[in-house]
Amino acid sequence: MNLPAEVYVGSFGYALGDRRFHVEESAAAGRLRSSSRDLREAGFDLHHVCDPGTSAYDLAKAAVKEIASLGRTDAIVYATCLPLNANAGDVSALAESRDVKCLMDFPAGRLQADLDLGEPIVVGLGQQACTSMLGSLRVAAALLATEPDWERVLCVTADRFPEGALYEQAFNLISDGAAACVVGREPAEFRLVTVHQISNGRLGQATDEVTVGTYFAYTHRLVQETLDRAGLTIGDIDWVVPQNTHVTAWRILARLLGVDEAKVWFPSMPRVGHVISADNVVNVSDLLASGQVRPGQRVALVMAGFGLTWQCAILEATE
Repeated sequence: MNLPAEVYVGSFGYALGDRRFHVEESAAAGRLRSSSRDLREAGFDLHHVCDPGTSAYDLAKAAVKEIASLGRTDAIVYATCLPLNANAGDVSALAESRDVKCLMDFPAGRLQADLDLGEPIVVGLGQQACTSMLGSLRVAAALLATEPDWERVLCVTADRFPEGALYEQAFNLISDGAAACVVGREPAEFRLVTVHQISNGRLGQATDEVTVGTYFAYTHRLVQETLDRAGLTIGDIDWVVPQNTHVTAWRILARLLGVDEAKVWFPSMPRVGHVISADNVVNVSDLLASGQVRPGQRVALVMAGFGLTWQCAILEATE
């Protein structure tokens, strides 16, 4: 999807689960499949888990509150990886009342009311797993393209694992968390150049081993196809901001893509783990805070998720 020049993305915010655990603590507590040693060698150290009373919606609200000034908001694209996080209601109430209304307590509507956002339209985005935030950028840009009077779209992604779940997927240490940003017509930190997606439903229930085995070929294809759409080459990319996954994986991919490893930026991984769909926002926030981004530099955000789905967005720094 190639986008008009006036679509920008910025005002990043994120929130993490209440409790922080070292990987050894979670291994001892039975939250993991792999050994703590294996996950440490992969580059993980800490991760964040919600208290029992903290919902995915609570995380979403906290992430949006990190945005200093939302201004006019014409739409909310609310993305979740786990379908259960797309409902803010008490599911247990169904057994007593037999009324499915409790299954339709939508978190985007709660955001409207709790944060006094007016009456923006809401769009729920699911079935894109860990790539959901990048998918929300694409949907937001498409909405702006078809609604000439609209100015800003709030993109939110929020997920927390249910109580008792393992906090490991495909050999990654998981954190509960949420992220938010604004896509709009006013200049912001980045111009949104393009977003591209590949999905292969035949691999939707692939084992962890198969998922890892397909990761390299599909990620290489994804990045190349995204560059082709934008009329760019890998030499035009100044930074690659991936998801927080095994450090060796991106050493290999850097060689396959022809990218200097120093340009692959995911320093948050040891302290936050893999924050489901929020990794790109966490890492690009760190990149901006580092002071290393220069106007005109291009940043490739890369993400893979179950489904199996891969997405890549290219941003161009404006300030």
